[in-house]
Amino acid sequence: MAETKNVTYESIMRDMRAGKFEKVYYLMGDEPYYIDKITDFIAENALKPEERDFNLTVLFGADADASQIVDAARRYPMMAERQVVIVKEAQNIRQTDTMQKYFEKPMATTILVLCHKNGKLDSRKKKYVDSIKASGVVFESAKLKDFKLPEFIEAYLKDKEVSIDPKSVQIIADAIGSDLSRLTSELDKVLISLPKDNRRITPQVVEDQIGVSKDFNVFELKDAIINRNIFKANQIATYFDKNPKAGSVYAVLPLLFSYFQNLMIAYYCPKRQSQEEVAAFLGMKSPWAAKDYMTGMRNYTARKVMEIIAKMREVDAKSKGLDNPNTPAGELMRELLFVILH
Repeated sequence: MAETKNVTYESIMRDMRAGKFEKVYYLMGDEPYYIDKITDFIAENALKPEERDFNLTVLFGADADASQIVDAARRYPMMAERQVVIVKEAQNIRQTDTMQKYFEKPMATTILVLCHKNGKLDSRKKKYVDSIKASGVVFESAKLKDFKLPEFIEAYLKDKEVSIDPKSVQIIADAIGSDLSRLTSELDKVLISLPKDNRRITPQVVEDQIGVSKDFNVFELKDAIINRNIFKANQIATYFDKNPKAGSVYAVLPLLFSYFQNLMIAYYCPKRQSQEEVAAFLGMKSPWAAKDYMTGMRNYTARKVMEIIAKMREVDAKSKGLDNPNTPAGELMRELLFVILH
């Protein structure tokens, strides 16, 4: 596969579901979820169950050298059309010259999968990288941005034929975060709980199954701050003080910092009076996603946003013990809220 542009998780899965497997897959990046999904699909679908005992080989880059990996890849399949060789921790393979020779002439009957998590190929080794691209697929699994989590959740549930309202989506995204393995695990737990005649996730379902209060959570706190609802924000902060697992300054800071950082950027939009223009300026697919930023610009001046961001940096440092020997997290939360809301 000489052409590698537009290689995405979706395009790889689409080809594999159609029975089109490449000779080499180099899967790398900081998000292990997609690497694992592609690898598992190949292991489960490229071979028939009865063929796996003799034709599925799993090696580790820290234990097997390049010669052993190439020897395994050059073997012929036994009583099967092809074999699969999966190499985990591929970043630990040192003899790249040996691997490059294999990539230049890979076995037509072998699917070689190299898993390189929490990193990527050294772009300075151009010949090595190009030889992999020429022989198969190079895929970088990047961490999902926080603002894309709702889209991921909705797509994941749609594939399972389950609907969800926007509030529930945001509660889950804010509560679980961008660890996709944990996120999908929590979603699967919710799916199991749904009755067959009502495949819909509501805030009450989220509260019951994930343990995130539909009324007192980081999403509701963020919403209260955006709308400058002082009473509600302090009510939620008090609830967090009594229920640390429901939320804390450590969970709130990244969420609020992301919001106010984007709000500051929104002020640079040439046509910031238009929700559609602001959404496009912030790289959002839907104008609806910019609604909170339009509200934020009505309630907070650009100067105030700069002051808030500076305070969040200070609180973040204090929460990590810098210049703060003993101020409790709850007090830091109230200190931050006071600066934001007054």
